[in-house]
Amino acid sequence: MLTLVIGGAASGKSAYAEWLCLQSPLPRTYLATMQIWDAECAARVAKHRAMRAEKQFDTIECPRQLDRVRLPQRGTVLLEDLGNLTANELYSPDGAGAHTAEQILAGIEKLTLQCENLILVSNEVFSGGADYLGDTDRYLRVLAAVNNAAAARADAVVRVVCGIPVYYKGSETQ
Repeated sequence: MLTLVIGGAASGKSAYAEWLCLQSPLPRTYLATMQIWDAECAARVAKHRAMRAEKQFDTIECPRQLDRVRLPQRGTVLLEDLGNLTANELYSPDGAGAHTAEQILAGIEKLTLQCENLILVSNEVFSGGADYLGDTDRYLRVLAAVNNAAAARADAVVRVVCGIPVYYKGSETQ
C-alpha cells in the first residue's frame, strides 16, 4: 500500500504520517532525507533518531539516491520527506539534477516492492497563488511533478490541514 501525506508547513502532516505507521505492525523503517551540513544539523538528526527509536523505528539516512536503498526487512516504511529529497537531488553536485523527478519516482517504485506499506510525506506546493522565479520555481515545479506522480500511483492520498486529515483518495481504514 502506498500512501501520500501532503500538507503545508506545520500542518501536522508528519505527526499524522507517524501515527499511520504506528497503527501498523512491526517492523517500521524511517527513511530520513535531511542532509547533514553542520554540527547543528547533526545534533538535530541525533535527537530525531532517538525519538524514532522510542517508537520502534529503524532509521535509514537517505538524503539522495532513493533508488539505491535496500530495506533490511519488509513492513512499514515512512519517507520523510519528498521536499528535502527533491532539494538534495536537484542541488547537490552529485545529485540527479535535471533528472530529479524521474530518479525519485524510480526510487519510490523500488521501495514499494520491498515493503508492505510505504508512507510518503511531502509539502503542498503552488496552493498559495504566489509566483516564484529562478531556482525556487524550478524546485517547486520538480516537487509538484513528484507529488503529482506519487498521488497518481498511491492507493491513498491525504492532505493534512490544521492537524486534520482529509482523504482525497482511499481511506484511513484501507
